Amino acid sequence: MTAPNHLWLPAPTDLNLLPDEIHVWRIKLNQPEPQLQNLRNTLSSDEITRAERFHFPQHQQRFIAGRGILRSILSRYLGIKPSEIQFNYQQRGKPVLAERFVKSGLEFNLSHSQELGLCAVNCQREIGVDLEYIRPVSDLEALAKRFFLPREYEMLRSLASNQQQEAFFRYWTCKEAYLKATGDGLSQLEEVEVFLTPTAPAKLQISQDWSLFELVPANNYVAAVAIANSGWDLKCWQY
Repeated sequence: MTAPNHLWLPAPTDLNLLPDEIHVWRIKLNQPEPQLQNLRNTLSSDEITRAERFHFPQHQQRFIAGRGILRSILSRYLGIKPSEIQFNYQQRGKPVLAERFVKSGLEFNLSHSQELGLCAVNCQREIGVDLEYIRPVSDLEALAKRFFLPREYEMLRSLASNQQQEAFFRYWTCKEAYLKATGDGLSQLEEVEVFLTPTAPAKLQISQDWSLFELVPANNYVAAVAIANSGWDLKCWQY
């Protein structure tokens, strides 16, 4: 896939989010125990309760790391302690900053898959990010027929079998990033048309003005960021 080879740089100490910028943070979810404990100490009681609902310790730890690091990242923009951040939740469970932070204009979205997470941050515009680990899908064509539009399905079927998996997850991340930005659910997947080829970056085929960025954050991963309007400057940070 011809995707931009973005460099994941250490964030500057004087972090500044300009109005035309999108910041995407790459997060390692497998954190050492001392760091995990520090992150847990920043979580709210409801987040700890959610973490404890996971059956497997690894899933608990990844949730704690993801939420704790999200708090750490947002605290850098807001100039407060990670533990002071409060969230509200939209109808479909999407976390947003509580009303007391509305004047900051800060918008964010978080996605994780396996041992990686991505956090996208912007000022004023709703933003969506989706990250997927490319893995074997036994009923790939059936899923594509169910969730993709006819032109997308035919494009997928035209590819060699070794290209189909990556194309499937590219379609999926692009659609889901857009739906996460708008707050719509996965039931709308087949209503969002994406144009892509193995060598061309994806584009949303919708009437409104939206930007779509594809990312390859690590081997065997694909990701996409969707945000309203165009002319954005994308910066990628390694947490």
